[in-house]
Amino acid sequence: MSAPTRRIGSLDVSALGMGVMPVSQDRIPAVPHGQAIATVHAALDAGITFFDTADTFAPSWDTMGHNEKIVAEALRTWSGDASQVVVATKGGITRGAGERWGRDGSADYLRSALEKSLVNLETDAVDLYYWHRPDRSIRYAEGVQTLAALREEGLIREIGISNANLEEIEVAREVLGDGGLAAVQNQFSLTFFHTSREELAHCGTHGIAFVPFSPLGGTGGGARGLGRRFPQVAQIAEAHGVSPQRVVLAWQLSLGDHVIPIPGAGRPASITDSAAAMTLRLSQDELDTINEIIA
Repeated sequence: MSAPTRRIGSLDVSALGMGVMPVSQDRIPAVPHGQAIATVHAALDAGITFFDTADTFAPSWDTMGHNEKIVAEALRTWSGDASQVVVATKGGITRGAGERWGRDGSADYLRSALEKSLVNLETDAVDLYYWHRPDRSIRYAEGVQTLAALREEGLIREIGISNANLEEIEVAREVLGDGGLAAVQNQFSLTFFHTSREELAHCGTHGIAFVPFSPLGGTGGGARGLGRRFPQVAQIAEAHGVSPQRVVLAWQLSLGDHVIPIPGAGRPASITDSAAAMTLRLSQDELDTINEIIA
C-alpha cells in the first residue's frame, strides 16, 4: 500500500513512521518475538516506510541491539519489496551491568556504536543516524563533527540529532553547513510541547525534518488515556468514527510538511490504526480546537 510521503534530507519516507522501541523495551509482559515481527510487517503492509530504532532499545543491558535486530529480521522476512524502506537508529547512550545508564559522545564511542548497529541492521550504511542524547562532558560541536566524519566515510547517509534544544540545533547547522542536518527527533505531544513546539517551528523554518517521538504521550499508557484527558479530541474522533490516537496523529501531520511522527506500537492493530492517520482529513475548525490545547 502506498502512502503520502515526506522528506528527510535526501530520503523519501512515509509521512508517518513507526517507533519500534515498544517491541523490545518497557513492556510487561514482554512482546513475544513473533508478535514483534508481525507488528513491523503490519506497518509495512499499511504503507509505512520509515522505522525508528536505537542500540539501547533492548530488554536488558546485555542485549543491546535487540531492537535493531528485530527491524533487520522483519525487513528480511517481509513478503514485499523493502528496498525503499528507511531505517533510523541512534547512538551515544551507554548501558552497562546493573542497568547503569550514561552518555558518551566521544568519537571512539560513536564509531564503535555505529559499527555495531551496522551489523545488527545487516547493512553497510545507516540511512539516518542520530546522536541520541547530548554528552555534557564534551562540546556539542565535537559530537556533530564525529557524525560528519562518519558520513564522509559513507557509513551514514543522513545525520540527525535527538533530544536537542534550539542552541544545539544551531550548533549542528553551523558544523554541518546548509542542508547538512536532516532531522531533529524530540519528544512532542499534547502533554509535552512547551519547549518542543519552538523546536518544531525552528526546524520548519530551516528545512529540517522534525520527528516527534512519543507523539501519543509515551509508553507509560498516555496513548490509552487520550480520549479521557482531552474530551475535545474524543469528540472529534467520534465524529469521524476513528480512534482519538488517529486524530492526534492527523493533527500533528497538519503542523507542517516537515513533521513526521513516529508512534510506537507493540501490536499489529496499533500500528495499522496509526498508519491510517496519514489519510485522515480534519477540518480547520477541528484543527483549531486541538491547537488551542497547546496555545
